[in-house]
Amino acid sequence: MIPLNGKRVFIYDTTLRDGAQTEGISFSIEDKIEILKKLDDFGIDFVEGGWPSSNPKDSEFFERASSLKLKRTKLTAFGSTCKHGTPAHKDEGMKALAECFADNVCIFGKTWDFHVTDALKISLSDNLKMVEESVRFLKDNGKTVIFDCEHFFDGHRSNRDYAISVVKAAVKGGADWIVLCDTNGGSLPNEVAAATGDVIDSVKADIGIHCHNDSDLAVACSLAAVESGAGMVQGTINGIGERCGNANLCSIMPDLSVKMGYDIGSVDLTKLTALSGFIGETANMSPHPGLPYVGERAFAHKGGVHVSALSRDPRTYEHISPSSVGNKRKILISDMSGKASISAKLKEFGISGEDKDNKEILKRIKDLEAKGYQFEGAEASFELLVKRFRNDIVPPFDVVGFRMYIDEVGENDIVSEASVKVVDRFGNVEHTASDGDGPVNALDGALRKALARFYPILNTIRLTDYKVRVLDEKAATAATVRVLIRSTDGKDSWTTVGVSPNVIEASLLALVDSMEYAILKHESNGNANK
Repeated sequence: MIPLNGKRVFIYDTTLRDGAQTEGISFSIEDKIEILKKLDDFGIDFVEGGWPSSNPKDSEFFERASSLKLKRTKLTAFGSTCKHGTPAHKDEGMKALAECFADNVCIFGKTWDFHVTDALKISLSDNLKMVEESVRFLKDNGKTVIFDCEHFFDGHRSNRDYAISVVKAAVKGGADWIVLCDTNGGSLPNEVAAATGDVIDSVKADIGIHCHNDSDLAVACSLAAVESGAGMVQGTINGIGERCGNANLCSIMPDLSVKMGYDIGSVDLTKLTALSGFIGETANMSPHPGLPYVGERAFAHKGGVHVSALSRDPRTYEHISPSSVGNKRKILISDMSGKASISAKLKEFGISGEDKDNKEILKRIKDLEAKGYQFEGAEASFELLVKRFRNDIVPPFDVVGFRMYIDEVGENDIVSEASVKVVDRFGNVEHTASDGDGPVNALDGALRKALARFYPILNTIRLTDYKVRVLDEKAATAATVRVLIRSTDGKDSWTTVGVSPNVIEASLLALVDSMEYAILKHESNGNANK
């Protein structure tokens, strides 16, 4: 572990503003309130809530947020400098920021001469006056002012002296923080480090960094700026944001704290994975499983040699402890697995397996995967396979028959109907049918309808994902398919798998595993349906 160097780095989250610019994301006011409370609980220093004067949603958000009692977070309002030709005290955007209850305000201004002359179409000197006047107006109204130097690194490359003069104008106006922005996301870490150092040598001010990820370097550039003296990092949870996204705070925070030894305040990194998942769910955009630190695959191990070494010492294939960021180790079971993988996986399930059993289980897995099964993404099916092999469970039900009907109703409507006959473990029979939007939906409905009489818990289970993979494309319509189904009870999620040349049968196998897993999980928690 690197010793703490004692330097404080402030974390500034812009998920609610920059993150909301992600294609496909639209936070409701309620979403924004809940995210703000979650970020406050996590310990983020600054949360940028939005632009009060830009739209009614953000205005209402700030009005509702004014009644919250935040414990750690400083809610920050966002805006721009005053418009050219309009004094700051008469500019509607400036007045909205001054009147906003938030004590902290972040405004952006142009630092790239090209943007000033070609985008704003004003003189370089007029831009300097706008920056200084806007900052001073907000300071005179009692605000803590964070000035974002838009396109700073492009400006520094194009006209270093002018970019520095914009920084000095903001400092002269009284800015509390100067944040250097890689707005186009095209800078390299060494360029960011050099330019940040240049600013620190040129002005007396607290410096921050704001990077976009268009070159896949936003995290690296942010860390380079901190190493050069920046004391604030702006970014978003899961790196969401316009185009390729913003700097990912879920990587930056543990990098700064665990790897580099910086003090990041009251942030509780053990809640990081949960925070990532919450933001993903709220945005209706599940985080990529391969995200460092917080992704489902961040501590997943597949190769038997790796798992064998991990069982001796986790440091062999893990750079930090998963629990330090609220994540957990995941042992993947596949045809690449060895006995160590099986043993480790059984231990996860609370099963103490004999070496002889493990060999047989491994052989069974490899035989099934040769036929198209895949257990690394279907852990619920794997757990059921093991428990069935060991005779640890009594199947709660058996499907003794099913039929599928597809009828055309009218000119364009096709209706699917599934008929299912099931027997529970006590010999009780239920035979029922259900319509559906398609054959799988009808089959799912018929199974639930039949089994809910015996196992009411199934009324709370829903499918969240359904994937079909053709395993032998050359076989065309006669190809074997693999179906993966993800289900949830609102608290936990699990995935099951089915394989068959018949997509309906493959779907049925995965559905049966999903429902059996849900029933057994419910019963193992001390609940009984009979």
